[in-house]
Amino acid sequence: METNIQFKINSDQIYNSLLLSMNRIFLTGIYMLASFVALAQTSVGIRGGYATSTYSYRATPSNRVASVAGIGAPTFALVFEHFNSKNAGIEINLQFLRIGFSQIEDVDVDPILTNETQFDYLKVPILSSFFLGRSGRFQIKAGPHLGYMLQAKDIRREFSDATPLEIPTYGGANDKPRKIMYGLTAGAGISKLFGKSTLTGEVRFAYDFTNPEGQERVFDMSSTNLEFTLAYLFRIKDSKIGKVKD
Repeated sequence: METNIQFKINSDQIYNSLLLSMNRIFLTGIYMLASFVALAQTSVGIRGGYATSTYSYRATPSNRVASVAGIGAPTFALVFEHFNSKNAGIEINLQFLRIGFSQIEDVDVDPILTNETQFDYLKVPILSSFFLGRSGRFQIKAGPHLGYMLQAKDIRREFSDATPLEIPTYGGANDKPRKIMYGLTAGAGISKLFGKSTLTGEVRFAYDFTNPEGQERVFDMSSTNLEFTLAYLFRIKDSKIGKVKD
């Protein structure tokens, strides 16, 4: 009986000790997170420019990968930038992106027949951002992106039943393209600070693992896109890192 009582007392003591330790760790984490946010610098703004794309696809497993010319279109985004240390932070965009392909049947045939399709996406790049410099900065960014297809539209369909098989339609009533986009984005650029404002010129490259084909009409497809943009950011929260170090 005494052994059982002693065991219960020891178990309660261990439980209470673990609970107290977990509470301390939790409170320490909250304190560190609050300090982390308090020292951070936050800016919001807009980004706009021009995006081009290219597509690659395999009609069947036995076919070679074929590259197809893409389209170019304006792009724009809302930008959230958050620096939590002296030279590093995170950037999140809410971006409207139009990409697509323009496939030619045969360049040696006159007239040239073309199939053209465009995809409109709402894209969210989540990028780690690193910079060198003070008022004039060189920045490097990289990270994953996710997106959702808002619309698919077939601009022109001038040929069919090609060999190898052409990329199919995606904007028809019976087409069921996959809506989700995912891939990797990387970029580099320069920025200039003017008080609380920042002006940034940037080039970004993205590789999409997305295959919009949802009906198994072609074996595989992927795309890349290149963006040339300017961004204007306004600082809404100042960093206290320099003040703390001083």
